[in-house]
Order: sequence, then structure tokens, then C-alpha cells
Amino acid sequence: MRLKGKNIILGVSGSIAAYKAAILLRLLVKEGAEVKVVITPSGKEFITPVTLSALSGNPVISEFFGTTDGTWNSHVDLGLWADLMLVAPATASTLGKMANSIADNMLVTTYLSAKCPVVIAPAMDLHMYVHPSTQRNLQLLKSYGNLILEPEAGELASGLEGKGRMQNPEVIVEELVAFFSRKRKLLNKSFLVTAGPTYEKIDPVRFIANYSSGKMGYAIAEELADRGADVTLISGPTGLIPQNPLIKRINVVSAQEMYEKSMNVFPACDGAVLCAAVADFTPVVKADEKQKRGAENLKLELEPTKDIAAELGKTKKQKQILVGFALETNNEMENAGKKLEKKNLDFIVLNSLKDQGAGFGGDTNKITILEKGNKIHKFELKTKKDVAADIVEKIIELNPK
Repeated sequence: MRLKGKNIILGVSGSIAAYKAAILLRLLVKEGAEVKVVITPSGKEFITPVTLSALSGNPVISEFFGTTDGTWNSHVDLGLWADLMLVAPATASTLGKMANSIADNMLVTTYLSAKCPVVIAPAMDLHMYVHPSTQRNLQLLKSYGNLILEPEAGELASGLEGKGRMQNPEVIVEELVAFFSRKRKLLNKSFLVTAGPTYEKIDPVRFIANYSSGKMGYAIAEELADRGADVTLISGPTGLIPQNPLIKRINVVSAQEMYEKSMNVFPACDGAVLCAAVADFTPVVKADEKQKRGAENLKLELEPTKDIAAELGKTKKQKQILVGFALETNNEMENAGKKLEKKNLDFIVLNSLKDQGAGFGGDTNKITILEKGNKIHKFELKTKKDVAADIVEKIIELNPK
């Protein structure tokens, strides 16, 4: 009963693979899950709600309102009830509606209301699957944080051979069990994450900053929260919003503010991931009035900001984990190694601006992790979400107690 106590929404759309939903549903219930089925109108053409209701022990939901008494099926309540939503099979049409918020059926409205992780198992003909519009929608859904279970290759209902078969129910169940297993690994752990740039004021309208978007730090905060950790995200100015409602965000502007908040939060945490691009210098004098253009050069005197990583490293307890970042343009490994030792970090994540796709503002990153003991782990270019998963896996490996 590996899924005992888990509430799962099973979304079924109109595909010949809908017959597999009955097998999948039976396996989920056998593993102890409480399952509620939401089916699209076209899905009912392939498998009956009576079958799914008998297997789940719950009424099957399809329409917004009852046809006889006007009873309203609340997609909001359903989305809040679930620990996970699984859409299997997911047709090309359903993928497109989910990706683009076309909320014209209960399945899509439930998906848009869900606060839980969402797993999607596509099923369609091979030409539909490889079509650029379908691939675009899959990439969009991935970027939203959904987990896509790639379809299998084999004989399709059309008689053609190729990729498009929905994953076998047994494989899907194992994926869900593994997902929940990963998620539980950081339960009852608390982490501080810093993200984004800082703004160092020159006058009321100007400041010193950098190109950081905050995407990497936010991805790490989301990944930690998805694994069950309590996360406090201290964020510099950015337009990003945490998707996990359990993430506590503290907004700051300057390096000094980020330092003060970090020093206040860290003592009660099991660890910290310092991903923010904190300014190294701040103006000595911050003018109260806008500095007007003149004939002469304007000279700014700068002073160092507090080194947050170094200060937290001084206070770090034996059982706390401290992770730093190093963005370098030259002598990358040497500079990162010095920071690792000097700041008492457990490991440091190295970025190089020489690596294409690893710069500021993008959705991808390429990292190298340096651990104490001269241990080096190099990774390929990945999405920042996948990079965040690699970083959190390393944190779990170190097993904070």
C-alpha cells in the first residue's frame, strides 16, 4: 500500500488509450490511494463513468452542473483536495487546452485550480505527437512545473508504428510511487533560499544592480518545497511569483537588507542555498535628491557590502548545510574552490559566462558542483528546473539531520 493516504485526481480524456485508465485506476486503489476521476465528454465515448466509478468507489465527475438538480461540481474544492493530479491519457486537444488555459471542461478547470503536482501521460498518433504545436504545448506544460511521462514507441491504434502509446499503467504507478518517495525526503526540514539581484541606491531614481532574473533561485525554492521542505525565500527585486503556496517569501531590495534577513532566518534552518546575485559594492553616499547632469564627471565612492555567505558560514552549525553559488568569467574552478573553503560551504555551484545558455535571464543553466575534498561533479546544459533538481539531490545526499 505504497500510496496509502494519498488523494489523487485521475483525469481521463478522449483517447483509445482510455481503456488503460481502468487498469491504472485499479492499481492506484490497490496501492492505497483515494482516487476521484474527472473525465472529458469525449472520454465517455471510450470508457463509461460506471466502470470508473465502480473501480474508484467514488462518483465520476464530468459536467460542471448536475443535469437534473443543478448540483455544482466544484473544481476548486477538488483541486485543493488532491495530493497529485494525473492526466492519463492526455490527448493533443487536452494538452493544448491545459497549456493555454482553455477552460471549457471539468478536467481543464480542475487542472487550472489544482495546487498539487501534476503528472501528464500523453497518448496520440505519432504524427500528432511530433507536430510542432504539440511539442510546443508539452514544453509549455513542462515549464509550468508539470511532470511529463513520455509515451512509448510501438504499434498504434492507427496501425502505424511510432511514438505515441500511453505509458503502461504499471510504469505510471511506479513513477508516482517514486515521486512521492522523493517528495517525502525533506519533510520536516526547513531551508533558506536567496534569489534575484539587489539594488544599491545611488539617488531616488538610480541604482547599481546586475542582470539576475531570480529564475534559478526560485526554481530551487520550488524544488525544495516540492520535496516537502519548509522554504523561506528571501528575494531581491524580480517579477517572479512562487508557485508553491507553502513558500514564504520575504522581499528585500539592498544587499544590507538581504544580509539582515538571512542572518535572522538561518539559525532556525536545516540549510541555506545562497543563489542571489548580491552586489559586492554599494555607494558610500546615497543622495536624497536626483543627481543632475553636469559638465563634469560624476564620481561614486563604493564600499564593500556584507558577504552573506561568509557571515553565515561563520555561524553555521555542524548539522546545517550551506550551499553557495559562484558566477565566474575566468579561472572558474580555482575561484570557486577558494570560495568553497573560505566561506565554509558544504558545496558550491559554479556557473561560467563562457558557457552558452548559462547566462543571466535565460531558462537554462550549465553547472559544476564542487564539494569539499576536491570532489567535482559536472552537468550538461539543462532547464533551470532540472538544474534545481540536481542541486536538491545533492542536498539530500548530504542528508541534513
